Amino acid sequence: MSYTLIDAGVNLTNHQFDEQHLDVITRANEAGVTNMLIIGCDIASSQQSLELATKHLQYSTAGIHPHDAKSATNELEAQLTVLANNKHVIAIGECGLDYNRDFSPRDVQRSVFRRQLALAEKLDLPVYLHERDASDDMLSILKEFNIRGVLHCFTGNSAALKQYLNLGLYIGITGWVCDERRGKDLQQLVPSIPLYRLLIETDAPFLIPRTVKPKPKSRKNEPALLPYICQTVAQLYQIDEEVVARKTTENFHRVFGLEDR
Repeated sequence: MSYTLIDAGVNLTNHQFDEQHLDVITRANEAGVTNMLIIGCDIASSQQSLELATKHLQYSTAGIHPHDAKSATNELEAQLTVLANNKHVIAIGECGLDYNRDFSPRDVQRSVFRRQLALAEKLDLPVYLHERDASDDMLSILKEFNIRGVLHCFTGNSAALKQYLNLGLYIGITGWVCDERRGKDLQQLVPSIPLYRLLIETDAPFLIPRTVKPKPKSRKNEPALLPYICQTVAQLYQIDEEVVARKTTENFHRVFGLEDR
C-alpha cells in the first residue's frame, strides 16, 4: 500500500483492548495508519484516552457520551478544561444525543450536550459529535452555538446530512459503509459528501468492515482495518484510494487545527 491514513475515531480504552494497546497501534502502523484519535466517553475514559495518546504519541478527545450524560456532575466543565489543556486533546466529545438507546434521560442528554458545546466554544476547540435518531434536536441545539467539528459515524438520511454540511461540519464514515445489508442507504449518500468534508474512522472495536476476508477470529475491529473502509469509500466516489487517503488526512489536520503542528 502506497498511502497512509489517519483513523478519526478509535475506542482504544474499551475493555476489548485491555493489555493490547501497543500491539493494536503497531499493527495499525504496519497497515499504514500513522495516527489515530482516541475517544473519551466519560471523565474516566477521557483521562485514560489522554494517557494513551501521550504515551503513544496519538490524539485524544475529552467529553461525555450521551449514554453517560447522567454521570455528569457540576464539576464537568472544570474536569474537561483540565484535560483539554493538554496538547494531545484536540476536541471536546464524544458528545451529542442518542434517542435510539436512551441510556440517559433525554432532557439530561440535551443539558449535558449544551454544556459541552458551550465549553468547546469557550476553549475554541472542535467537537466530536454523536447522534442517533435525534437529528432534529441535535440540529436545533447546534445552531445555538458557534462550533466546528465532526459528526462521528454518520448513518442518517439525506436531509440531515445536508443540514450538518450546511453547519460546516465534517462527516465521519465508519465500517458501516462496508455492510451490504444495513449500509445500503449510507453507500448511496457517501458520494454527496464533499471530499473536503470527509473523514474515515473505524470506531474500533465496533463495526468491523464486512469486507474483511477472512474475518478475524475475535470479530473485533481495530485501526489496522481502516484501509478496508478507505477502499469501499473510494469505490463509491469512483476515485483512487490514494485520493481518499490524502483528502481525509488533510481534512483531519484542518478540522482539528493541526496544520502548524
